[in-house]
Amino acid sequence: MEQRDLHSSLIAAAMQRPGHSAALLCSVIFVIGVGALALGQGTTQGIAQNSACPGGNAGITLPPGFCATIFADNIGHARHLTVAPDGVVYVNTWSGRYYHNGPVPKGGFLVALKDSKGMGHADIVERFGQTAAQGAAGGVGIAFYKGGIYAEEKDRILRYSLSPGSLIPKGQPEVIVSGLPLTGDHPMHPFVIDKAGNLYVDLGSATNSCQVKNRMLESPGEKPCKELETRGGIWRYDANKTGQHFSPAERFVTGLRNGEGLSFDAAGNLYDTQHGRDQLYENWPHLYTPQQGHNLPAEELVRLTKGANFGWPECYFDGFQKKLVLAPEYGGDGGKKVGICARMQGPVAFFPAHWAPNDMLIYTGTAFPKLYQGGAFIAFHGSWNRAPAPQGGYNVVFQPLANGKSSGKFIVFADGFAGAVKEPGRAAFRPSGLAMGPDGALYIGDDVHGRIWRVTYRGGPKPSSLVPAQQSKNTAGSSALVPPPEGIHANAGRQEATSLPVPKGMTRDDVTEGDRIFHGADGGTCSGCHGSDAKGTSVGPDLTDSKWIWGDGSLASITGIISRGVPKPKNYTGVMPPKGGAPLSEKQVADVAAYVWSISHRKP
Repeated sequence: MEQRDLHSSLIAAAMQRPGHSAALLCSVIFVIGVGALALGQGTTQGIAQNSACPGGNAGITLPPGFCATIFADNIGHARHLTVAPDGVVYVNTWSGRYYHNGPVPKGGFLVALKDSKGMGHADIVERFGQTAAQGAAGGVGIAFYKGGIYAEEKDRILRYSLSPGSLIPKGQPEVIVSGLPLTGDHPMHPFVIDKAGNLYVDLGSATNSCQVKNRMLESPGEKPCKELETRGGIWRYDANKTGQHFSPAERFVTGLRNGEGLSFDAAGNLYDTQHGRDQLYENWPHLYTPQQGHNLPAEELVRLTKGANFGWPECYFDGFQKKLVLAPEYGGDGGKKVGICARMQGPVAFFPAHWAPNDMLIYTGTAFPKLYQGGAFIAFHGSWNRAPAPQGGYNVVFQPLANGKSSGKFIVFADGFAGAVKEPGRAAFRPSGLAMGPDGALYIGDDVHGRIWRVTYRGGPKPSSLVPAQQSKNTAGSSALVPPPEGIHANAGRQEATSLPVPKGMTRDDVTEGDRIFHGADGGTCSGCHGSDAKGTSVGPDLTDSKWIWGDGSLASITGIISRGVPKPKNYTGVMPPKGGAPLSEKQVADVAAYVWSISHRKP
């Protein structure tokens, strides 16, 4: 049986057996990706030839014959990448409310990386564009077109002209498009430009599923979903024209919740990735089990044609049934009803739930073996909405394609980025950007520490089949983060409840029980947003630092916040339904509140 078929069959069977734990069910996901340890050093044009990959493939694992080196490091929160015809790599870095871990590097948010010595490492690094001091926060989208760098900055796409032979622009940018929506869950604007100058930009949804109250328990969907007038699709503009303004009229396709990974194949066909929706179980517990919430819906790779509708928010793609089904906000019954979804366009390929496809590149080069040519590399940023089950993603997969369709099962091509713990707040690195160099090298960007890997093929016997990378236990090559030989337990850094202070009116046993629920017992989902160490993620705040956004830090205040939820977060992106979406009793809520109080009042 094929790996993907085995994976789907095991989980589908397990989901029908109530005795299985969430951890066991979701661990099946990780069967995919186990393969051979990468060996060898790339031998592409302009790179010094060595007999082995230095530094153990820079800490990540790859299929046999491929080699990775660190092209650049610590450049900021690197999102998308592009490579100019002369081999210079340009990166758009991002700040703002998605990142809460200190100051950004000095200079502009756009970065030019040049390997002037042909050694596979950028020895010249220059920054340009607007700075944090000017009120900028960087962006995601970036592209090279007709001698210029196009980059997203807040609500605009700008064009920076490059003089012949120059590394960075000298003059001020021109505004290509302005007025792009910035509010809500997905304020980023990834884009691509085709040879004719058509600029396709993703305008992700402002909400999870267009509910009247976003991400709240059993809140119905808006009918019609007014958000679709200005969000949830791909818009098309002219890269050769300045002064364009956003309007609903330029919409190219609709029904895409968040399509961050845009790429063309050799024939000019446009593909995109779809971030599937969150919180089926947390918002609709009478229709879905926790295990279904962890494993639905699938992430998608879709082909874009003008006027296509991919179904969001009325529909989501069920990877077990392999079809679009009706969402609960619009009359769905937990996956049986199809309704209008029968008329919507489905994916070319699909992947496990909540892995978060942040970028995609269809490989049009020839430096990699024939098996990879024409297929899609996808950078999965990594999940948060699988808690308390194991998180997934944090890797780069390869999906073979032929004639506009899937031509085989995907493999995990590059792994080991997260290091010891696959969680959004504790991962060492998280893949977020992909680009191909003129010599066929693959560049992979990370938005935690701003590392860029360069992946090449060293040659040797031509592979007869796709072989996945081996899952890695190391920390992706950061000497400061290398774990001891025995490894690091997933709960490392978590203080035992027996050593925590106890709030007045509660007992040590209450705090211990709250600890268990926080970390997944009885359906507790807290660690998904706040991390297993409770030190916060991009989704939810640190609960250990005694800084309170909504209350005064008292036990009564914490209990009220958990009970009511957080429908409109102030500084973070994660909307919290009441009780985190878990079926907790008043006593269980009180215990979790006692634990949160305890970890925020412990002495250093």
